[in-house]
Amino acid sequence: MTENPFAIELTDVTKRYADTLATDSISFRVKETEFFGLLGPNGAGKTTTINMMASILKPTEGEYTDFGD
Repeated sequence: MTENPFAIELTDVTKRYADTLATDSISFRVKETEFFGLLGPNGAGKTTTINMMASILKPTEGEYTDFGD
């Protein structure tokens, strides 16, 4: 079994609220030794993305893993 080198990995994560698209196909990877930040204007989906990463919200599509889980 190989160890996943990424602490955080989002792959094509999308979140919809009825007819409103909150995030669209977000993908990024963060290694365990890296820092990252989410930047963008109001309404860009930053809070929605963090809430999906914290398992507060479930993505409509795509996949999120942390520490290989």
